[in-house]
Amino acid sequence: IACLVMYLFAEFDDAANLLAANPDATTISIDEPVEIPKNQHSHLQEPGREEDDELLGTDDSDKTELLAGQKKSAPFWTFEYYQTFFDVDTYQVLDRIKGSVFPVPGKNFVRLYIRSNPDLYGPFWICATLVFTIAVSGNLSNFFIHLGKPTYHYVPEFRKVSIAATTIYAYAWLVPLALWGFLMWRNSKVMNIVSYSFLEIVCVYGYSLFIYIPTAILWIIPQKVVRWVLMVFSLCLSGSVLVMTFWPAVRDDNRRIAVATVATILLLHALLAVGCLAYFFDAPELDIPAPIIPAHNGTTVITKSH
Repeated sequence: IACLVMYLFAEFDDAANLLAANPDATTISIDEPVEIPKNQHSHLQEPGREEDDELLGTDDSDKTELLAGQKKSAPFWTFEYYQTFFDVDTYQVLDRIKGSVFPVPGKNFVRLYIRSNPDLYGPFWICATLVFTIAVSGNLSNFFIHLGKPTYHYVPEFRKVSIAATTIYAYAWLVPLALWGFLMWRNSKVMNIVSYSFLEIVCVYGYSLFIYIPTAILWIIPQKVVRWVLMVFSLCLSGSVLVMTFWPAVRDDNRRIAVATVATILLLHALLAVGCLAYFFDAPELDIPAPIIPAHNGTTVITKSH
């Protein structure tokens, strides 16, 4: 112990002598952490461009993708491969639904909610719920409109379920596929084009359809003006999510191509909403001659189908 104490005193004496010889020397305290200057290699950018580049995932999301690439992926023919697409919890799904219903200007939906863990669970069940909601609400709307009419005979239209399923699932899968292919093609032409993955685009389209579920329930109200106002409101909310997500990806392309791409996205989205409202709720009535049903007392009863 005595030797150790003498050794420490000798070290302190050497340090004191060195400091006396060079008073301007820099000393580092062991107790205080060394602060490293931040943003040493930052470069000047336009005020809005830096935020947009960050939203497109040029910094943190790149690290996320690199880390995700380090994970071992199972072969596509195994169950484990598809299980990863449904590996989300309730809080993540609810958070993404909230982000699609309440879009924030200047915030990218993929960057904030999807890129860390894209899933198919939310889009699949949102589309399935929307299919049955539109089909059931369309039947109920037709029933309430003709309720009380003696000549009306209610017949459930189960074919609306298959028609709604074909329309909605085709839109939720084929349109993202076409958009993904277009972005990949433009990425080979223009270096600044950012291509989202197909799964990310499917997530955006799937979650953007959630607003139509409560809207379809409210379409039961037998007032055309109310229905169309609700449709326009829902179209503005869901369409803004698509615009704020895909406009930053194509803004550096040719101006006409970028505007035409966003306009096409909005047009297809509007056609889906208008088509569902017009076909399932505001379809014109067809007077089909109903069979004459003879009554027991000798009279005849004529029914009317719609």
